[in-house]
Amino acid sequence: MTGRVIKSTGSWYRVQLEDGALVDARLRGAMRLQGSRATNPVAVGDFVTLEPESEGRYAISHVLERKNHMVRRSVNLSKKTQVIAANLDQAILVCTIAEPKTLLGFMDRFLASAEAYGIPARLVFNKMDACGPEELDELRYREAAYQRAGYPCLRVSAVTGEGLPELKALLKDQVTLFSGHSGVGKSTLANALQPGLDLKTGEISDAHGQGRHTTTFAEMHPLDFGGYLIDTPGIRGFGLVNMEKDQVSHYFPEIFALGEGCKYHNCTHVDEPNCAVLAAYEAHHIAPSRYENYVHMLKGDEGEDPYRHAESKMD
Repeated sequence: MTGRVIKSTGSWYRVQLEDGALVDARLRGAMRLQGSRATNPVAVGDFVTLEPESEGRYAISHVLERKNHMVRRSVNLSKKTQVIAANLDQAILVCTIAEPKTLLGFMDRFLASAEAYGIPARLVFNKMDACGPEELDELRYREAAYQRAGYPCLRVSAVTGEGLPELKALLKDQVTLFSGHSGVGKSTLANALQPGLDLKTGEISDAHGQGRHTTTFAEMHPLDFGGYLIDTPGIRGFGLVNMEKDQVSHYFPEIFALGEGCKYHNCTHVDEPNCAVLAAYEAHHIAPSRYENYVHMLKGDEGEDPYRHAESKMD
């Protein structure tokens, strides 16, 4: 029999069968995905085959081929990876400009990973009710930077309801990864979109200005209006995996497109002559934060955010 994993608790999995029934299942033996270094061989969204065990429980014997999956490095300096979710139609990164501020380096690493694994990504800026004039200036910069790169942006507020109908339309009939820093309001947004979901919400830590984790394990939630929302634990950092240096530019759409005009086909866009990307950067046609974060990724620097503050100058 086959089913789809809708919740992972680390050792046990909740699986929805083809007839809609929910069962608990565990991994059989030391099961691993071929060629994978993932700490979790089975992820939420996976389609799996099951074999019955005692007392109505099942064992996962095989993971069916994935359409795609989203991966991040499990911890800094670790060679192990974590599969966040599988078989996605899109990934939505929930960001905030204040309370807490989503860091630009985090955004670019997330988006680059989505590009690497072939997952369409969108940005949702939450907590618009908490944005003053200074935050709105930075928001406008970010919107310009990411829309120019090809990423749709949406302003929302779970408090006032701003943007919720538009967000609901984006989620309809899609399997969506919902991700972001702790404290950006993912659970509050999900509760507003799907009445009765009752996901646990938390407050911001005064000491660090970041959210406390409220979602412990990834879980897939069906939406009454069609589709599934995969809620993930808040992510403090996003380590990149499996990116060769000559491929990093491929995961920045605006840089990749400009690279066609460079003199050298293997241009790294750092210090080569007649580089179309450098020319665009110097003319303020590329968002400074995007270019600087590209260079940091190229050099393998995955510090929390080498470019903390948005620059407003971009033509």
